[in-house]
Amino acid sequence: MKILNLILGDQLDRTSSIFEGGPDAEHHFWMAEVAEESTRIWSHKIRTAYFIAAMRHFKAELVERGLPLTYRTFEDTKDTPNFASALEKDLKTLRPDKLRMVPPGEYHLYKTFTDLAKKHGIELEWLPDRHFLTSPKAFREYAKGRKQLRMEYFYREMRKQSGLLLDADGNPEGGKWNYDAANRGAFSKSGPEYLPQGKRFAPAPITQMVLDEINTRFPDHPGDLDTFDWPVTPGQALEALDDFIAHRLPLFGKYQDAIWTGEPFLYHARLSCALNVKLIDPLTVCRAVEKAWREDPERIPLEAAEGFIRQIIGWREYVRGIYWLEMPGYLQKNALNATRDLPGFYWTGETDMACMKDALTQTLTYGYAHHIQRLMVTGLFSLLLGVDPRQTHEWYLAVYLDAVEWVELPNTLGMSQYADGGIMASKPYAATGKYIQRMSNACASCRYNPAKRTGEDACPFTTLYWDFLARHRDTLSANPRMSLQVRNLDRIADTELAAIRKQANTLIESR
Repeated sequence: MKILNLILGDQLDRTSSIFEGGPDAEHHFWMAEVAEESTRIWSHKIRTAYFIAAMRHFKAELVERGLPLTYRTFEDTKDTPNFASALEKDLKTLRPDKLRMVPPGEYHLYKTFTDLAKKHGIELEWLPDRHFLTSPKAFREYAKGRKQLRMEYFYREMRKQSGLLLDADGNPEGGKWNYDAANRGAFSKSGPEYLPQGKRFAPAPITQMVLDEINTRFPDHPGDLDTFDWPVTPGQALEALDDFIAHRLPLFGKYQDAIWTGEPFLYHARLSCALNVKLIDPLTVCRAVEKAWREDPERIPLEAAEGFIRQIIGWREYVRGIYWLEMPGYLQKNALNATRDLPGFYWTGETDMACMKDALTQTLTYGYAHHIQRLMVTGLFSLLLGVDPRQTHEWYLAVYLDAVEWVELPNTLGMSQYADGGIMASKPYAATGKYIQRMSNACASCRYNPAKRTGEDACPFTTLYWDFLARHRDTLSANPRMSLQVRNLDRIADTELAAIRKQANTLIESR
């Protein structure tokens, strides 16, 4: 054998550069299921099942194409439970002259394969990852000399590069680059009036075998697999995209930030998992959304199409750029010196805060929550409580089926926890329970009052918000976008502020 091509579970791209480069006789392919990727962080069963089911469908396609493949299952790697030991064992028998792979989505795996190739004196060729619109190298060039790396300006460059939602003169459709102000709608008291359920996919035999195996192999991991109905093949991902455009895209823009208890998916696309293992191409997704808007702008508002495309070619590309620009040091950042432990109820959902109970129960049931639930409910509480951002990051990486570190870490550590000190976000996303009351119906059934700062029925979010501002007054006062919020502390009498801080300490100690 001359060339061994390594494919990981988040690299299931049928058009990948891994399939180019020379005669098939020179190439052999290698994939492996290793337990460490589920136990290094205590992964939700759905997260593990999703990756493995998608991998086994991908394997079946490679075999059908007649490509030479070594595929190691969990059973095969039970004595070599990580990528280093599993590959090392196969190197002895396959004896390649060269390794090739698309760079992993996690720094620790990049280092694993780099070190292993060096140890064995084998050349390792890094191939271009054409799934993304930009490369880490291009992002580094973009970042060079910039004092701030705000997503908005990067997003505009991605729009120009891709041509998405531009008019004939190269200007943004509608005259604006960003319609975020129109994407913050909340439901009336009666809730969503028209809410078609998304496309569901009954497990095929390959998938069902994986579900059964995960239940047996990882019985103590969080979550269950009864709700598993996600797209695990490219065909299913395209069906899910078509279903989203036909039924939920028109209201996605207006209600993308809204929350309604008991409704986990609302108008969201349920495509992040398929995108993150590369079953579907981001430009394919965005061009389909753009085409639908151009063909029927009365049905699909521009702010809906733009808001969705911004998430894909804006945030998604931007956070990947930040990740590779800042790693490996990014993982150690803790600008607010937060050191408390993540509360145990994040793993059980057993809390009397209605919004948290809903978000956590949903997460543990489906392995999914939309971006506002992650940022402004579970993430907000962790931020206000002062949880060690590394612990918060590891929880997010463990429980969400779409979590790959390149996308999860910057969103959690940077955007949600402000641990990077402002590399991503211009200010901490800190708010009282009044924000949650405005964006959801959770407060109506909760024993806590989001308007109250102290007392038995004071909302923990509200109490902790004021304590957060007081704890970090000096740091936050220097931030122009936080100075007004900090000055509001001066309107609170010293006796009340002391009571707030005492109640906050009680909350912190009880978690």
